[in-house]
Amino acid sequence: MSLNVLEAGASPAVVHTAEKALVSKVAWRLMPLIMVCYLFAFFDRINISFAKFQLQADLSLSDTAYGLGAGLFVVGYVLFEVPSNMMLYKVGARRWIARIMMSWGAATAAMVFVNSEWQFYALRFVIGAMEAGFAPGVLYYLTLWFPQHYRGRITSMLFLASAFAGLVGAPFSGLVLEHLDGVLQMRGWHWLFLLGGLPCIGLGLLVLTLLKDRIDDAHWLTPAEKRLLSSRIAQHEPHQSGSSLLTALRIPGFLMLGVIYFLIQVASYGLNFWAPQLIRSAGTQSPVMIGLLTAIPYICGAISMVVVGRLSDVSGERRKFVCGLVALGAVGFFCAGIFADHTLFLIVALSLLGAGIIASIPAFWTLPPKLLAGAGAGAAGGIAVINTLGQFGGIVSPVMVGRIKDLTGSTTPALYVIGVTSLIAAALLLWGLPHKLRTLDKHQVE
Repeated sequence: MSLNVLEAGASPAVVHTAEKALVSKVAWRLMPLIMVCYLFAFFDRINISFAKFQLQADLSLSDTAYGLGAGLFVVGYVLFEVPSNMMLYKVGARRWIARIMMSWGAATAAMVFVNSEWQFYALRFVIGAMEAGFAPGVLYYLTLWFPQHYRGRITSMLFLASAFAGLVGAPFSGLVLEHLDGVLQMRGWHWLFLLGGLPCIGLGLLVLTLLKDRIDDAHWLTPAEKRLLSSRIAQHEPHQSGSSLLTALRIPGFLMLGVIYFLIQVASYGLNFWAPQLIRSAGTQSPVMIGLLTAIPYICGAISMVVVGRLSDVSGERRKFVCGLVALGAVGFFCAGIFADHTLFLIVALSLLGAGIIASIPAFWTLPPKLLAGAGAGAAGGIAVINTLGQFGGIVSPVMVGRIKDLTGSTTPALYVIGVTSLIAAALLLWGLPHKLRTLDKHQVE
């Protein structure tokens, strides 16, 4: 059915079918490259957890020092997050996302030159600063291309890349650490950062070449397809240029979303930075086996986020799904603490944790656009502010867990603390959000 015919007054069912086919066309065009970029972005965050054992030995780092270095990545990210996203709005997503990828790729590869504790701290800060704005920038970019009622599954597709980063990156890291250690007189953890950083430079060039900033610039869409897609997006969120970041900050529920995301990220970083350590402490010593076992929670997270993304879109319910996933993650943390010395039960606990916390992140990101619809520049900056508030969890979590482990000799108390913070997040989702975030996203076809 031609889209030109649809404009002449076709039935709602025919329009819906055409819209669905059009969204699928856009997704196949944009999402593969974006997902690969996000995969490397997430691997850039978790590779430090696999490098931990060799890196700590070579640099003589305590668990507290390791946690501080891991957290300094987030400090750099947080400080430059909002300015980065405001620049993205000004210069265009394509150029700015490409710049982010190339600069963080170069900084990550430069980890091969680190030979002291302070160099470790400094470069981790720089890597975070270079990557600042990537995730919220991509999330904002997707709001320009996909109607609101498709956001759940599209956001799940994006964050599926983070699960694949753990699924593929964990075994890959184990193989690199075990088999490339000593090659060309370089340590395994040097190779890990080099192989994680250099491809990002090439991906940045692909972003610059293949992505477009606006629907009108997409030569692969017909004029009728451009009109239909633009109208469907504008139906729920006309991207007005006159709104500001300050306007977004004043919206009821905005800062509460930031607090909730902070608590979710405390849990997320607890998994990302410490899962290999938990598995090793339970009795597994082989880097390859640790990598394979660490991949299991990410497999569960990938399955969970796809299923929940589709159910969320079909039902229009966002908040309760996020709440349920965070609560499931809390159960996983408590069980991980209880079964810290039993590898089999620990993996089951980490699987629950992955299915809940990993999947809760894309589910959460369907909520901010409900508040920021039509905010223009305020939407880009507002998404960045929420993400910035959340990323403070990436500062608190690694340092807290490392400090507790140094003081007590065990990570178990820290797991219980993170479990409690996850329950608090679930309670805020259930009872602490305004009416606008409690309403269902209904798919209305005209």
